[in-house]
Amino acid sequence: MVLSDADILAAVRTGALRVQPWEERHLTPNGLDLRVAEVLVPPAQEPVRSGEAEVPGLGRFLVSTLERVTLGEQLAGQLWIRSSYARRGVLASFGKVEAGFDGTLTIGAFNASSQALRIPIGDRFCQLAFEPLSSPAQKVYAQRSGNYQGQQGITLAKEHRP
Repeated sequence: MVLSDADILAAVRTGALRVQPWEERHLTPNGLDLRVAEVLVPPAQEPVRSGEAEVPGLGRFLVSTLERVTLGEQLAGQLWIRSSYARRGVLASFGKVEAGFDGTLTIGAFNASSQALRIPIGDRFCQLAFEPLSSPAQKVYAQRSGNYQGQQGITLAKEHRP
């Protein structure tokens, strides 16, 4: 089951879901669009944080969301690429956002087009759909692996961090 817009608003009101900054205009009938805060195009060391990032054709890149998401013990999330990016040839690795997660989200993506891709900072890049758990998690994300708990900005995989 996926939460509707009314359910998402109720979760925000009760504190079961926190999103900062919260902008209701990015709410969809069954999710919330998340925006680009920064883009890293390897081998560059510094992410692009203003203006536009350019990803070469057949190039990989990382995106960090502007929104910091905090999920309660009975809520998980599922990330999906927005169709406007999929239609331009972007493939991305998406998965579950665990119950109890708190932080911005880092998304690995690939420009499968032979054309360069321009990504405006602040653009809506993906949608987060929320799913209620059948019962509260016994141990939330921070108590299980918690590898990316509290992350802010693009966070590389543990084995690739300086």
